[in-house]
Amino acid sequence: MFEEVNNNDGRLIYTVSQISNEIKLILEDSYPAIWMQGEISNFKLYSSGHMYFSIKDANAQIKGVMFQGANIGLTFVPEDGINVLVYGRISSYPKYGDYQVIVNYMEQYGKGELYEAYEKLKKKLEAEGLFDASAKKTIPDVINRIGIITSQDGAALHDILKVIDNLNANVEVLIYPVRVQGKEAENEIPQAIRYLNEYHKNLDVLLVGRGGGSIEDLWAFNTENVARAIFGSEIPVVSCVGHEIDFTIADFVADMRSPTPSAAAEMVLRSRKDIENRIEQLKESLEDAINFIFDDCSEKLNRLMSSRTLTKPYLIYEDKISYVDELNNRLLKNADRVVESKSEKLKNISHKLDIVSPLSVLKRGFSVCFDSNNKVVKDSKDVNIGDSVNIRLLQGSLAAVVKIKQ
Repeated sequence: MFEEVNNNDGRLIYTVSQISNEIKLILEDSYPAIWMQGEISNFKLYSSGHMYFSIKDANAQIKGVMFQGANIGLTFVPEDGINVLVYGRISSYPKYGDYQVIVNYMEQYGKGELYEAYEKLKKKLEAEGLFDASAKKTIPDVINRIGIITSQDGAALHDILKVIDNLNANVEVLIYPVRVQGKEAENEIPQAIRYLNEYHKNLDVLLVGRGGGSIEDLWAFNTENVARAIFGSEIPVVSCVGHEIDFTIADFVADMRSPTPSAAAEMVLRSRKDIENRIEQLKESLEDAINFIFDDCSEKLNRLMSSRTLTKPYLIYEDKISYVDELNNRLLKNADRVVESKSEKLKNISHKLDIVSPLSVLKRGFSVCFDSNNKVVKDSKDVNIGDSVNIRLLQGSLAAVVKIKQ
């Protein structure tokens, strides 16, 4: 995402270049690979070898460019008014804000019958679920046995074997040679797939494909027989038909699609190589971790061996004895202070109790009278004439009988 200018009033302000570049990214992400049919107009061939033109129909037109590297394989000379079928991607030229199709492949639309047959079969098989992601089988992470179904004389087989050799992949390879174009290929390719599934179930993956060519050359991989054989394979199938721009029905049915045969070998063997590399990395990491722990423990051991605890343990003992003595002295001093403080508090409390004690009253010549229930007589009304009472003195007590009440 491009940076925006934030105005003080909160508005987001883009530059023209930012918007143009943003549109370019959106177009390229949304239309990375398309087929488009139309009529060429305004065709120009520059000295650089690049072709610039427009592709139009009755209602619209879009600019197009086919660079020299892509158009070198054209089998006809494009010109205004020719109906063509192109394959490419949508992009834009930010400097002028124009969008365009960058063409990688072009053919005359005179081959429309094959294209219509291709689209008809594609829609049919897609409706039956042969393209569903849920039907795709997972390619194993580790590949030990590979089956290759292709021409024994074609470049595809050479490219696959070269990749296997370059990767030093220790894998078993089983080659089932077939014709990869023409009417015979439509039967030989399905037969090879079914044979390997029946008699070589231990294969981890099948690479099915051929090198690039015209739509007629690749047509065997657009047939229903081949598509259903791939879909019915219990062994995962990687299709590797033609060049990167070529898409066949086999590509949509296969469990994985590779743009080229050599790329297919790299894709299935990369996982094995990655795992081997990862194991080697983990091994190195483990060795480094062990060495680190060993060095760390050795350093700690050396510090312990040179520490005062082990070299002069008696010093620690002496320090602890002195510390215990210090604590003992502090404890004794604190205990004395506590006892003295508590004694003083006890004296104060005793004095207060003595002040409020009834004995203090008796000392001043007073006495306390109790009735027969040993309750203090506070009022003459609390007793009757003839009742026995007990009079408590400072020293001793007197038993008396009430004769007069006032």
